[in-house]
Amino acid sequence: MNNDALAQGIAEFNRGDFYACHDTLEAIWMQAPPGEKNFYQGILQIAVACYHLENGNQRGAAILLGEGIRRLGAFLPRHQGLALTPLVEESYRLLETLQTAPSVPLESFSPPQISWLEE
Repeated sequence: MNNDALAQGIAEFNRGDFYACHDTLEAIWMQAPPGEKNFYQGILQIAVACYHLENGNQRGAAILLGEGIRRLGAFLPRHQGLALTPLVEESYRLLETLQTAPSVPLESFSPPQISWLEE
C-alpha cells in the first residue's frame, strides 16, 4: 500500500476534490490485496456520491453512499490509520437527509470528512 497516495487521496477528499480523490484511490484499489479492496472501494463510493451530489444527482449519491457505508462497516472503527466511525456516521446522516428530503439544495450540502487517528 502506498501511504503517500492514500494521504493524497484523503487530502483530496477532505478539500472536496472528489473527482481527483476517485482517481488517486482507484489506483490504490486496483493494486490492493483482496481483503483491502472493500476498504478503498467504500471510500471511493462515498467520494463519488459527494461528486454526484454536487452535480445534482441525488439518487445516484444516495445509492453510492449506502454502498460505501456498507463496505466500510467491516473496517470500523479504524483502519489504515483512519478513524472510520465518524466518516460512516456523517455519511449515514447525509444519506438519511437525501432519503427524506425531496431535494437538498447544494448550499446545504455538507460533505463528510475523513480524520486520521492521533498517533
